[in-house]
Amino acid sequence: MDFMYVLFYPTALMGALGLVFGVLLALASVAFFVKPDLRVQLIREALPGANCGGCGYPGCDGYAEGVVADGAKTNLCSVGGAEVAARIAEIMGVQAEETVPMRAFLKCKGTPARSPRTVLYSGIQDCRSAAILPGGSPNACPFGCMGFGTCVEVCAFGALSIVDGLATVDASKCTGCGACVAVCPKSVLTLIPKRENVAVACNSHWKGPTVKKVCSIGCIGCGVCAKVCPATAITMDRDLAVIDPEKCVNCGTCIAKCPSKCIDSMPAC
Repeated sequence: MDFMYVLFYPTALMGALGLVFGVLLALASVAFFVKPDLRVQLIREALPGANCGGCGYPGCDGYAEGVVADGAKTNLCSVGGAEVAARIAEIMGVQAEETVPMRAFLKCKGTPARSPRTVLYSGIQDCRSAAILPGGSPNACPFGCMGFGTCVEVCAFGALSIVDGLATVDASKCTGCGACVAVCPKSVLTLIPKRENVAVACNSHWKGPTVKKVCSIGCIGCGVCAKVCPATAITMDRDLAVIDPEKCVNCGTCIAKCPSKCIDSMPAC
């Protein structure tokens, strides 16, 4: 009898408690069940599945949840473009928001021949690691591209490569996700509209004489481009020319008049 009491009854009690709690949990799961929003699944199916993070959410699943739960804009998927934005807007029952296709652009033309490398760097081949050095760069110009290819590593679309010491963007492959822009420690990569074919390829805010000491093709802040622009699309920001893509008509007048030849002309895509 003592043996049965010690072994059987505790086992039976635990089994009974387990059964009771199991039933309660089952009832609770039914009572508190939240039906998933079908729109999340539909949006996820409409997205390209690149999971690049360009939308600002952790992957396509996160963006789909964000649109439904947080009211995120329907046009944040740069990979899918206008077609995906229109589909998401249709699912959400809202008007499609305008989508402006973007591409990455390097604000630097300082190849080793134009902007000498003043430090022999033999550390980790990573721009972020090299940027920690005293002075912030092994290059003569501290604002330019470091050329170690961190942006190349993070590009999920193979749109970036290192050519002659500089990051080079293949506009036909670039989706404008912004991953390279986010990882660049010098902020020398930026996003511009794909329709734009004129941009200032310099990132330095130094005055002209100082710029010329470190780069033969840097912006000297003369302001000639701003004066001759017929669309008043160019302003000067701390001795650096800045083009407003909303105003620029791609006439090329600034390119012809720039004494430093630091304004790029690119085929629109």
